[in-house]
Amino acid sequence: LPRLEESGGGSVQAGGSLRLACAVTGNTDTYNWMYWVRQVPGKEREGVALIHKSGSTAIYVDSVKGRFTISLENGKNTLYLQMNSLKPEDTAMYYCAADPNLLALGSSNLIARYWGQGTQVTVSS
Repeated sequence: LPRLEESGGGSVQAGGSLRLACAVTGNTDTYNWMYWVRQVPGKEREGVALIHKSGSTAIYVDSVKGRFTISLENGKNTLYLQMNSLKPEDTAMYYCAADPNLLALGSSNLIARYWGQGTQVTVSS
């Protein structure tokens, strides 16, 4: 099984930037798509970006389009989320996830097969 471990969260002022990383170890043949998913307590999980593990396709929800960039460094089996122009509404726990299938982004309570433990992002106004 793959093991996913996030890093890079923290606190930043509005307008600032953070880069999240997700290191993947173990069997990477068990999934085809990777995701960044965020969750605020009391709300559904929201998939904000996805990428095929080949790096060939990346999709974003409208709320982060133009501000966030998902990328994959295959040689290091590491997934990234570069977050620029952060807003207070981006505050959430951010998880990386992986699944064999293409799953819908947005507030669809995305349920993927494999998950990391999460990293907190806090944006202050």
